Amino acid sequence: MIRSELIQKIADANPHLYQRDVEKIVNTIFEEIVDALSEGNRVELRGFGAFSVKQRDARMGRNPRTGEAVEVEEKHVPFFKAGKLLRDRLNGRA
Repeated sequence: MIRSELIQKIADANPHLYQRDVEKIVNTIFEEIVDALSEGNRVELRGFGAFSVKQRDARMGRNPRTGEAVEVEEKHVPFFKAGKLLRDRLNGRA
């Protein structure tokens, strides 16, 4: 599902809301999640999962084309851990 499909589903399920308002709501939620992660905070959506930031240390890697050793810098990457309710639904337990 892409963002526009999510907005359309929410708008269809809530006919009393204008689609442009639903779009603002969805965009605001995503922006707040991104802002919180960029500040190093964790975002937990109960029953769905938790977003956090993990640090990957600098390391020596290899260029797959040439086999040459290259230095890979330290970086921060987003990480998502599914919640129990989501895992149970995916495995047909709920």
